[in-house]
Amino acid sequence: MDKDTPTVFTLRKARLYMASEQNMTAIRYEIDQDKILTLTIDMPGQSANTMNAEFREAFRATTQRILENAPELKGIIVASAKKTFFAGGDLNELISVTPAQAEDFFAMVQSLKQQMRQIETLGIPVVAAINGSALGGGFEICLATHHRIAINDPKIQLGLPEVTLGLLPGGGGITRMVRMLGLEKAFPYLTEGKKVSPADALKAGLIDELVESPEQLLTQAKSWILSHPTMKQPWDSKEYKMPGGTPSAPKVAQMLAIAPAILKEKTKGCYPAPEAIMCAAVEGAQVDFDTASTIESRYFTQLVIGSVSKNMMGTFWFQLNEIKQGASRPASIPVHKTNKVGILGAGMMGSGIAYACATRGMAVILKDVSLESAEKGKAYSEKLLARQVSRNRKTAAEKDSILDRIHPTANEMDLKDCDLIIEAVFEDSTLKAKVTQEAEPQLADGGIFASNTSTIPITQLASASRNAAAFVGLHFFSPVDKMPLVEIIKGQQTSPETLAKAFDFVLQINKTPIVVNDSRGFFTSRVFGTFVNEGIAMLGEGIAPASIENAAQLAGMPVGPLALCDEVSLTLITHIRDQSRKDYDAEGKAWSAHPAENVIDRMVSEFGRKGRAAGGGFYDYPTNGKKALWTGLQQHFVKPDIAKAANLQDLQDRVLFIQSLETLRCLEEGVLTSVRDANIGSIFGIGFSAWTGGAIQFVNQYGVRAFAQRSQALADKYGERFLPPTLLLEHAEQNKLFE
Repeated sequence: MDKDTPTVFTLRKARLYMASEQNMTAIRYEIDQDKILTLTIDMPGQSANTMNAEFREAFRATTQRILENAPELKGIIVASAKKTFFAGGDLNELISVTPAQAEDFFAMVQSLKQQMRQIETLGIPVVAAINGSALGGGFEICLATHHRIAINDPKIQLGLPEVTLGLLPGGGGITRMVRMLGLEKAFPYLTEGKKVSPADALKAGLIDELVESPEQLLTQAKSWILSHPTMKQPWDSKEYKMPGGTPSAPKVAQMLAIAPAILKEKTKGCYPAPEAIMCAAVEGAQVDFDTASTIESRYFTQLVIGSVSKNMMGTFWFQLNEIKQGASRPASIPVHKTNKVGILGAGMMGSGIAYACATRGMAVILKDVSLESAEKGKAYSEKLLARQVSRNRKTAAEKDSILDRIHPTANEMDLKDCDLIIEAVFEDSTLKAKVTQEAEPQLADGGIFASNTSTIPITQLASASRNAAAFVGLHFFSPVDKMPLVEIIKGQQTSPETLAKAFDFVLQINKTPIVVNDSRGFFTSRVFGTFVNEGIAMLGEGIAPASIENAAQLAGMPVGPLALCDEVSLTLITHIRDQSRKDYDAEGKAWSAHPAENVIDRMVSEFGRKGRAAGGGFYDYPTNGKKALWTGLQQHFVKPDIAKAANLQDLQDRVLFIQSLETLRCLEEGVLTSVRDANIGSIFGIGFSAWTGGAIQFVNQYGVRAFAQRSQALADKYGERFLPPTLLLEHAEQNKLFE
């Protein structure tokens, strides 16, 4: 790169902000009669403060002004004019940094940190007045002060969550937190991105004081400054000793001997950020502050220019926010609020949906064939809430209030005036048609009906409805209380108004909606099926089951395909297959058998291994002990020569490529209408490797042409299911990314 080429990270004379008024707007500079300076961060034209180029220039000018006035200042208060204190780094900048810009980026980071350090070492007290959430770079600003005061509001979040976007806290967060808490206590906040409320932050030692109102913030900050006329950080004192000890201390050394292995077990080597954080923390703990800060900046730069951080920022920030802001929702239709929800079926899915609705303030009618069954469904919510009460996350009164909203019943008349009725019964077309026709007449005017089917086409199910325009798919994932995604399926006759109401409902229960068009299995179930079937097919080829499970996890999948089959249950998989075959026959279509089918049939019929709920499947589940692969797999399926010759890279590629290829087919067929829904849906719905940024982003980061070539190679070796679809070939020919 030409050194004279301007970048967003270097400040050339021609690009300096010439108007001091603009700097003063971004950071207001006010000295009171006690000679206490209040710096109020208020980035113009933004709802939240971010660490962008404009902030950096304002901060540079402000730092210079502070240094000039330092002899007359008694103290400094850092405050915010926004509802949040500071939102962190500007991801638009970070995602655009190229390897060619690494040197400029590193210099920019070092310059900003030097300015923070100059203020920190003036010798006068500096206080952070935290009026709202301070995350990432925002909390790093707070850590650079001598005293941190926050409003005691549980909605406020404090922490350094950069690791969740493939990054590390590069504004001094690692260097300061390690010196503040010690290595062992700092690791959860750094390597896991743990966020806490002000009350919990106070207990942890991350902040120093709580106040009850915004008015008290500045009053208390000034009072503290006046009572502490001189101040420096503990680590700037000659007497400073790191809490818990440095890496050479025996106890810390013992912890560090196993910490990398524990971390590797969690990340499987797919995520460079946690490893970089641990390295920066441990290396920095052995040197002086400024050297540690430089080490931190180097690791930060390395991550920023890497592909994993760009994958994760692109999907978990930009694409996720686009979805939550309604990119997939029909425009110009007023936002609808759901007040009363009916749920048909009080099994695990129905009970989970009831819990999700009740916790968001909705009245819930939970119907099953008997009152006893419906009450068991309500008991599921009681169990979840009792656990939260025991952990002080909810009060007993809040628990009772939520449970009071769930009305168990066996009478469909209790569904009267529901805004939304969700069918969550067994995956059988005839049964679903029956409960639909029984419940639909009870809908309120303008109400909509939804099916929680995971595979049966919505258009097919809507044929039993009296109003197909008001019929939609709402595919939840198990367990509903933990899984963040809901797949909204548009039938051929689903109206835009119905789709908008379904979208608004999903946001209302604090889930992430993706919108797909109708097909058998829709998007997520189709892709999920390819993953588990590929793992089972490998077993059928004679590959060792441990190799299959380990390869999937080393590729970044949270659970191996055989373990997932057990959780879903092999009998359900066979039932869904048989239902699909039946529907194919009715439609006059030919059924194409998958290599996995023979293995599943043998497991169920020959060996009676039906899954975890039935006592065992691919795994054994001892009452007291960890699950383990069933030894019969070795006897009945594994072929030693094939198992020994298995190539790890092939195994990993097979589980990832087969999912991305099916995702591309969904895009090609119009089942998927956006890349963002594909990426978010693949990660949040089926656990596709998060480091890739999603099933489509995996193709982009692999290289579209290279991906097509590798797919063909896999097809030649393992079967036509790996053949690249036409859409992929078209993009590969043009070397065009999927956007």
